[in-house]
Amino acid sequence: MRSFAAVDLGASSGRVMVGRVDRSTVELAAAHRFANEPVRAGGTLHWDILALYRGVLTGLAQAGPVDSIGIDSWAVDYGLLDAAGALLGNPVHYRDARTDGVPERVAAQIGDDKLYEITGLQKLPFNTAYQLVAAMTTPQYEAAQQMLLIPDLLAYWMTGEIGAEYTNASTTELLDVRTRNWSLPLLAELGLRPSLLPAIRQPGSLIGSFEGTPVVAVGSHDTASAVVGVPATSDRFAYISCGTWSLVGLELPSPVLTPASRAANFTNEGGIDGTIRFLRNVMGLWPLQEVMREWGSPSIDDLLRSAALAPALAHVVDLDDPIFLPPGEMAGRLRRAAGLSAGASPAVLARCILDSLALAHRRAVRQAQELAGRDVDAVHIVGGGARNELLCQLTADACGLPVLAGPVEATALGNVLVQARTAGVVEGDLGAMRSLLRETQPVVRYSPSGDEGQWRAAERRLAE
Repeated sequence: MRSFAAVDLGASSGRVMVGRVDRSTVELAAAHRFANEPVRAGGTLHWDILALYRGVLTGLAQAGPVDSIGIDSWAVDYGLLDAAGALLGNPVHYRDARTDGVPERVAAQIGDDKLYEITGLQKLPFNTAYQLVAAMTTPQYEAAQQMLLIPDLLAYWMTGEIGAEYTNASTTELLDVRTRNWSLPLLAELGLRPSLLPAIRQPGSLIGSFEGTPVVAVGSHDTASAVVGVPATSDRFAYISCGTWSLVGLELPSPVLTPASRAANFTNEGGIDGTIRFLRNVMGLWPLQEVMREWGSPSIDDLLRSAALAPALAHVVDLDDPIFLPPGEMAGRLRRAAGLSAGASPAVLARCILDSLALAHRRAVRQAQELAGRDVDAVHIVGGGARNELLCQLTADACGLPVLAGPVEATALGNVLVQARTAGVVEGDLGAMRSLLRETQPVVRYSPSGDEGQWRAAERRLAE
């Protein structure tokens, strides 16, 4: 068996996992887990990038000898390097307020329809394009010579090599979805310097080496790696990569760039082997994470047991409302939006979040099928949300489709499998990699039940 280290950085935690792979086996073990705790300084919310890098180095040391290393993380955020290759300040967190009003300014200048025609990207206030426009008047931007997305920045520190991995670059709203390269006309219209953006590198390519170990480009957007880790049997599936965010969509051979797709705010991001991840960002488990933090981190198992006994669909909110994006005072915002009293129990509030998230999953799965003209037979939930039995059952009920939950570590598994294929241990296409996952990883099936009329009524209440 060969061993591969997957560096997997999420918005709330990081991990270094070691995958041991041969032609019939995939085994995964954690070498090191560490917190990802943003820091507010000078009124700006930053990622503590050096603490993350220290966690990565500690994890790689604890992983022991491996055949290669792959790095994935959340999307859109970046670091700026000066002419000597030094980092010009801690990367700014995508939840920072610096982009407030910027998407509207860019839309007035270029037009949302033109932006979508070029990039195929969902309009989100924290897209890299908006972050860079917001940074254009800063001394850091003036001094910058290179922009590196988070996995590319860590790879640069490890190898000295500069590049932009394709799947993550596709999330920036700066890449042409057809040519799969930076859009020079768009950069010119935005007033951004093309020289900031490094050459695109493809998943599976060799970046360089770290202390003699090859560092391989994987699907460095964590969702790209997670979709590799979906153990689907055919192309008739929807996926939900569920954690802090829920990324809900389909895997397609080409982008969907219709006006209806833009109006529904669906995105076309690059995937492994030339695929397109046609998906919509849904707020995910972020509201639940935030209220639990406010409540002093109670037992999640106890909370979910109590939530399962609370009245179904009694209180729902639109979790995609921007009011739920910033951190802090989440319980109060949820109670006000749901019409709940200040005395509402944690179980009632948790049930409100999970019912609302299942409704958002339902809406996104159904819209994706309609917009892409493709029916699906099942919904795969991967990532941390696959552990949440109540959410998985509610999603099956809401979608009216079986939910197949797992693997929880789909992102790390997808990362490892791309490395293993590069090393020649695994052969074949995505179907072959997924077949290996089905043979080796546990998956739990949830069959739809309940009253479809209840879900329709809840949708109507939200629409009013």
